[in-house]
Amino acid sequence: MAATRPEIQPEVRQDRETNGDEAGSNAPGPMRRAKLLWRRINSLSLVQVQRRKFAAIIRNVRNSRALFVTDVVLALLSLLLAYLLRYGIDTVYLRTDLLRTLVIAAPQFLLVCAIVFPLAGLYNRNWRYGSISDLWAILRAVAVTSLVLVSILFFATRLQDIPRSVILVEGLLLTAFLSASRLTFRMDEFRTLGREIAFGKKSKDKTIPILLIGAGGAADLYLRALSREKDSTYVPVGCLDASDLHKGMWLRGVPILGSFDEFGTVIDSLTAQGQAPRHLVFTEPPTSFGPDVCDRLLKAAEQRGIATSRLSHLTQLRNTKEENRYELRSIELSDLLERPQALLDRQAVVQLIRGRRVLVTGAGGSIGSELTLQIAACQPSEIVLIDNCEYNLYAIDLALSERFPAIRRTAHMCNVRRETRVNDIFAVHEPELVFHAAALKHVPMVELNPCEGALTNVIGTMNVADAATRYGALAMVQVSTDKAVNPTSVMGATKRLAELYCQALDLRGFENHNGPRFMTVRFGNVLGSSGSLIPLFKQQIAKGGPLTVTHPEITRFFMTIREAVELTLQSSAYGLEGEIGQGEVFVLDMGEPIKIVDIAHRMIRLAGLVPDVDIAMKYIGLRPGEKLYEELFDMAEERVPSPVPGVLGAVPVPVPLDLLQDSIALLKVHCEAGDEDAAVKVLSDLIPGYVRESRAASNPVGSGGAVLRQRNALGAFARSTSFVRQDKRPVRKGRSSPTGEPGIV
Repeated sequence: MAATRPEIQPEVRQDRETNGDEAGSNAPGPMRRAKLLWRRINSLSLVQVQRRKFAAIIRNVRNSRALFVTDVVLALLSLLLAYLLRYGIDTVYLRTDLLRTLVIAAPQFLLVCAIVFPLAGLYNRNWRYGSISDLWAILRAVAVTSLVLVSILFFATRLQDIPRSVILVEGLLLTAFLSASRLTFRMDEFRTLGREIAFGKKSKDKTIPILLIGAGGAADLYLRALSREKDSTYVPVGCLDASDLHKGMWLRGVPILGSFDEFGTVIDSLTAQGQAPRHLVFTEPPTSFGPDVCDRLLKAAEQRGIATSRLSHLTQLRNTKEENRYELRSIELSDLLERPQALLDRQAVVQLIRGRRVLVTGAGGSIGSELTLQIAACQPSEIVLIDNCEYNLYAIDLALSERFPAIRRTAHMCNVRRETRVNDIFAVHEPELVFHAAALKHVPMVELNPCEGALTNVIGTMNVADAATRYGALAMVQVSTDKAVNPTSVMGATKRLAELYCQALDLRGFENHNGPRFMTVRFGNVLGSSGSLIPLFKQQIAKGGPLTVTHPEITRFFMTIREAVELTLQSSAYGLEGEIGQGEVFVLDMGEPIKIVDIAHRMIRLAGLVPDVDIAMKYIGLRPGEKLYEELFDMAEERVPSPVPGVLGAVPVPVPLDLLQDSIALLKVHCEAGDEDAAVKVLSDLIPGYVRESRAASNPVGSGGAVLRQRNALGAFARSTSFVRQDKRPVRKGRSSPTGEPGIV
């Protein structure tokens, strides 16, 4: 017995008929499709779409107008040459029918080319980075123009006076001409470009969409590298450029979506298309984009949860064995210094060092090692290395042997506190140039060990300076620190005293017209140095935090080690060869101070994390001897202009050499006896305003009171000291003294 079909209730049938469109099905009916189409037309009409495309074509032609005119001229040339190759010059000149046909066809052909070339996409590409795949655009444009030319001539002359070979030759010539004109954009590159990667065909489950910041040479090289990596997990979904000049163009199959200012709009558009980037990749050093662009992009990426990285420099030497040569790396803080780096007058530095005997103390330290390597690159006759650390001395000696094997070198393990040992080394080598980088520079450690800090920073400097004088050196350059300005720490006070001693020796030599030059170069924190905050923050981020900062408002000056050393050498060259800066301190222009908490936040963001969410911040209070902010000029110093690019001048209040020598001798006695209080008292008597405050360690707010008292004392000292004018400072043309006396520095 056949089964009976259950009858559908009328109300159920009516409900299905009424709500069929809302419920939908896997195969929507014609009415459903019509409604969807009508909605799309209403949201964005076809007229608007075509208008936008036409506007983009006009904009691209305007931006590439020189190339456009060249292409049209080449099109006319290809037609003329095709006629000449087919008939010869004499035949074309004698046959008026051929000339008449050519006169009719040429203007029409030019008009066709002027229309077809832009429509074929010949001007929406950045041909500086064009590839073989872009040849299809040229072939497509040539094919269309040739077909249109045939059609025009067919209706005009029925092709009676034009052989078919002319059309073929014209097409070949035009293809060659258009390709050659684009090759001029990259005359420096004639290499196999490799296959282009099909970015859009990769599985989305196994790839990471990335958005490239920058559409220049580095981006081109990175995309080319990705095209050769079959197993790469990164898929570029677009590029952002510094301006919208190239918007709408393509770079190796990746669209240039807009400028940096359109970051939010581009991200929203890619998200709507299902291509939301998970990684923001800086293809160039962020400083090349401008001071504010990088921070703005980083903050916008952080708000959207997009990780940030940058490409490694192709010039970096690294071991690529079993590593991805094109892997991304986190942005270094040196990329975020919001100021341009000073240019080095290398010729002046080479002239200073070439063929001379050079001695470097602290040669294995952060500053000393970079100083040694840059000096070796200037071809000295000999380098004498002095360091108290066995491993550091070994490391820099090994680096010199590998990179500059032809340079004669000698490594001495020596503590600059030992006067006899220092004199023995000077007696053997008789250096002409001395660079003094040996010092104890860690503020809390020197605060806990004031006698050791004074013995190294003051007594050691005196030993080296006296040896330079005794054995006929041409110049000594001392590396100082901004902590010597208005010092609140033992380390800063000892470096300040070392500055004053070298200044007194320099002024004595100027008065006596003999003796070496003594120059001091002062700068702030250097990035990546031993004991600096950058390695500490990296370790703390790797452990999951928290990042420890002494105070939310604490600021510091920062500079890369390489830039600091370059400016030190440049200052030395100008000071010695140009005979400038007698009695002055060369102060490196370090830009504006940076908040330490901002550095911490940046490093957290650049690690792909969110500050105060993924990584916590912990404020531990100022440590002994630390200041809330550093300064480059002392209250009692006179600021003067300097002819050295990137360097400023400071004239400290001079202290008589006899007074310094007696006080330093007393300081040495107290330090060797371990009498910290007596040693600190000597520093306080010599350094106006310096008061050692033990309570700074437990003060989480800052040391503003100490700085204020210090400034008041310095002002009183500068007004009342009895030996300010006793020292005759050098005459310098074009300058005036604080009292208005012409020529007094």
